[in-house]
Amino acid sequence: MENKLYTPNMNGDFVFWFCFPAINSFALSALGYLWLLKEAETLDGVYTEKITTDTEKTKFRPSDVDLMAFSMSFDFDFLNVFKILEKYKIPFKSSERNESFPLIFAGGPVVSANPKPYKDFFDFFIIGDGEETNNFVIKTVKENKEKTKNEILKILSEIEGVYVPQYPKAVQKLTKSLDTCIYSTIISNEAYFKNTFIIEIERGCSNCCRFCLASFLNLPVRHVKLEKLKEVIDFGLTKTNKIAFLGAQVSAHPDFEEICNYIDKKKNESPDLEMNFSSLRVDAITHDVIKLLKKCGQKTVTLAIEAGSERLRNVINKNITKEQIFSAIKIIKENGLKGVKFYGIIGLPTETEKDIDELIDLGKQIKKEFSPLDITFGFSTFIPKPHTPFQWCGREDISSLEKKIKKVQKEFNKSGINTNFPSIKQDLWQAVLSRGDGTFTDFLIDAYKDGGKSSSFKKSAKLHNIDAEFFGEKQWDTETELPWDFIELKSPPKEFLKNEFRDIIAL
Repeated sequence: MENKLYTPNMNGDFVFWFCFPAINSFALSALGYLWLLKEAETLDGVYTEKITTDTEKTKFRPSDVDLMAFSMSFDFDFLNVFKILEKYKIPFKSSERNESFPLIFAGGPVVSANPKPYKDFFDFFIIGDGEETNNFVIKTVKENKEKTKNEILKILSEIEGVYVPQYPKAVQKLTKSLDTCIYSTIISNEAYFKNTFIIEIERGCSNCCRFCLASFLNLPVRHVKLEKLKEVIDFGLTKTNKIAFLGAQVSAHPDFEEICNYIDKKKNESPDLEMNFSSLRVDAITHDVIKLLKKCGQKTVTLAIEAGSERLRNVINKNITKEQIFSAIKIIKENGLKGVKFYGIIGLPTETEKDIDELIDLGKQIKKEFSPLDITFGFSTFIPKPHTPFQWCGREDISSLEKKIKKVQKEFNKSGINTNFPSIKQDLWQAVLSRGDGTFTDFLIDAYKDGGKSSSFKKSAKLHNIDAEFFGEKQWDTETELPWDFIELKSPPKEFLKNEFRDIIAL
């Protein structure tokens, strides 16, 4: 059951399909998507439908739809984009969609970072924050509904933050202030995070870990003001007892302590209140924070340490010490939580066998010293991302990564440490997509048609002469023309990223 926290417009002669490339339960927990859906559903004269991969019934047929949009948050989302298009018998390529088909566009982190691999599937893209531009685009298309697609696209190409492949030019990424607080607009027990009211309290991260797209793509760092947050918290608690805070680094909010105090006050007024943070820095762990988490029903804490050695943490700009890690775990244990989950990355640039040994030693020491805490390490492998200092770095080859992971897994299993490891082959193809260019069109279509598995990508890459080693594993020169160079960030400047990269390579 979906409980909308707003009144949607149920009438309109302009039909907008807003698609989320996953099942409905995921869409109902996707904060940015839900907010833009709400904004579209309150436009005069616009009838908006939420479309997911498991949508069973729609009020309108594709031929009745005027505009269609996709939110893309993950590199493999294109597979479900194709699934939705195929379901409604809409051609994948924009060049094969005549005037009887809707204009189709995309937004979200994936295409804001690098839309080039997908340029032949969408008529246009919104680059960066879309809170204002999304509705402006909808209204622009509505006002020009009687014009041809080419005429409308020409108009759209003049809008700041809109990239139209048919009319290529430099595009400046949109950056929205957080004077408006973004929060869940639908509460549902069908959502992945059931009946949870999610609040974005900040955007971006001042740490700027050198591998992190969320940090660099969302600069400058912006925080929602405390008084606004209090208003939104109060509103959310009239709808549900579950509150969650979202942000790349929620503990970096300048009023974090006051936010915690406010939640503590609300917990005293409503004993059934449950609260969760999306992320906490190791050096932000205090007795008061952990006591509050336990009081609000949280049993475990997730800490992103990224690397096991202090040297490698410094390379990636994590800058936390072993002493700080142990101090945080000690506080967690002393306050009665049941477990700690650590997030790490294997194969970071400059990583050596010594770094892996230090990771293993760190895990064993934590397990030994902080028993009976449930200790879990979850890993990914390094994936170079656009607009970060590591965008020029390649991945280690598959066999090298497999040896490292087998070693860590063997040693951690012997010590009773729970582990979760990724598919190395899948991570390779994610890296290829991340740094891909405009030649990927048929490669992606055939990979999808073959099932979208790692073997499908390998087969399709061979068929279409896509060099996976070049896109995924090769270190690029800083003078290489990057597929996403046409996107202009307000910060950081590209020269800053180059200098950061040179510093890394010198280590």
